[in-house]
Order: sequence, then C-alpha cells, then structure tokens
Amino acid sequence: MRIDAEKCSGCEVCLPYCNVGAISLQDDVAVINEKVCVECWVCYRNQICPKDCFEPTPLESQGEVFKHVLSDPTITSEGTGVPGRGTEEAKTNDVTGRFPGDSYGICIDMGRPGVGAYMRDVEKVAMAVAGAGVRFASPKETPLSGLMTDIRNGKIRADFLDVHVLSVIIEGTCKREKLGPVLEALLKVEKEIDTVFSLGIVSMSVGDGDEPLLKTLQLYGMERPRRGKVNVGLGKPLYKG
Repeated sequence: MRIDAEKCSGCEVCLPYCNVGAISLQDDVAVINEKVCVECWVCYRNQICPKDCFEPTPLESQGEVFKHVLSDPTITSEGTGVPGRGTEEAKTNDVTGRFPGDSYGICIDMGRPGVGAYMRDVEKVAMAVAGAGVRFASPKETPLSGLMTDIRNGKIRADFLDVHVLSVIIEGTCKREKLGPVLEALLKVEKEIDTVFSLGIVSMSVGDGDEPLLKTLQLYGMERPRRGKVNVGLGKPLYKG
C-alpha cells in the first residue's frame, strides 16, 4: 500500500484507522512504513481518505503475499482454500477430524489489531511448543506450516522472519500427557517475544468431564476457562440424519 503524496493534504483522518500504526505524518504528508504495514488494505477498502490517496502496490514478494492473505479477511488462502487467516476453525472438528480423542488440539493465536506479530516471534513460540510435544497441522490445513523448513521443529524460513502480519495461528496437537510441558514452554517463551498471544485448547469428550485438562491448567496457575465453543457432533461425515 502507498499514499499519493501529491494528493495528500495531511488531514490525518487516516492515522487512527491503521491496525498496526504503520501510517504517520511526515512534512505534513501521510506516509506508510512498509515494514510495519501488514497489507490488510483496511485503509483502502473502507475508502477513508477524502482525497482517495491510497493505492495498492503490487505484492511482488512471497512475504508480501503471505501477510496480505493472513491480514485481509476478504482473501482466501490458495493453499487451504479457507478465507481469513487460512485456517479452518477448530469447532469444525466433527467434520475434519483433525483432533483425535487421545490428544488436545493446540491453537495459539498470535498478534492482534493494534499489535501485530513479526514472524521471528511466531517462530520462537512454534519452536518452543514443538520441543514440548506439539505436532503441527499440515500445510493443507494451515498456511503457517507451509513456511516451516521442518514441520517437526517449527523453524520458519529465514526470508520470512522479518515479515509483519496482523495475526497468525500456530495450530497442532499434543498427546494429553504432553499438555503440561506445552503449557510450561508457553509460560517461558511469553517473556521472550514482543507481541501477544492467546491459547485455545480443543478437547474431545471422552467421558472424563475434562477434569484432567482443568487440573493441568490449575497446576500451571491458569484460570479455569470462562468461555468456549461446544460442538455436539451433528456434522459427522457419516451422519445420515
């Protein structure tokens, strides 16, 4: 994204609209920091400029394409066929079957509007949980896995580490007995990154009332979940009505 300097009057209307604070005023003209910009196109799609100064620039590098796909909810990922951040919602598990009963689904949502996330921080978190027992979803299920040089350890291609995105999901599974080490790894790595993340845990009903999960969370000083999504399984592929 760029701003036509000849049209810009420096009215500052656009400044608060940027999700990551990439727009600033320099010499009475609005400019965009390309390294910070996540190519969400909010400024352009919402036509916020009274002089129509915003112009999309060609997305020439893979990094530019990647951050646009993850940051613009109107775009569909070519790899997964899913819009938004390119990852199917965990609540569709009754159809996808990605989270088996002997495991927990791990969904780490990194970055937020107003903050964003650099891929170097995403790599730190991915490698930390991989070492604790998380196995990542395939590239057909989440765009992030397609950037990993080794899906077993979470290491991301070096040319993507400075890419800034609005948010991205680290998604995988861990065996139920590995949840403790995964939580411990997250508690440690959160002090080493310059962004925020939230943790989602997918638990299939196996007749234990999720007591082992709740006890593990309590053991690591985490509050009992106050909200969640429940799927009763009516969308099973073999469901015949």
